[in-house]
Amino acid sequence: MKQLEVAADVKQLDRVQDFVREQLEAYDVDPKVMFQLELAVEEIFTNISSYAYNPVVGQAMINCYVENEPLRVTIQFMDHGKPFDPLAGEDADTSEDALMERTGGLGIFLVKKNMDDVSYSYEDGKNVLTISKTLT
Repeated sequence: MKQLEVAADVKQLDRVQDFVREQLEAYDVDPKVMFQLELAVEEIFTNISSYAYNPVVGQAMINCYVENEPLRVTIQFMDHGKPFDPLAGEDADTSEDALMERTGGLGIFLVKKNMDDVSYSYEDGKNVLTISKTLT
């Protein structure tokens, strides 16, 4: 498992994305799967940056590990910000009418739809959001 600790600031998003890509370099990850992972990482890290510590900037920790049987990546996001379970709400209404009126809130819905597993817990004063995706 590799870990990255960065300021929970959207300016660090490229660094977070690069960290995840580096962990997957040795694997022949399908471009569609890589796009899904990048989308999920962007959504989760942006939410941490925008809401966890607002108005101050705290730290975010990202753990990434790859299992071989089956080939699967697990990425864990942790912060000491305000407790918040993004999975607690109902799934977004994706009907055409709702989408036309909506100004946001689809991000976690897309994360849940594109990842194999998504879980949240609050442990030892930390928000812990974990996503997993099979790579083959």
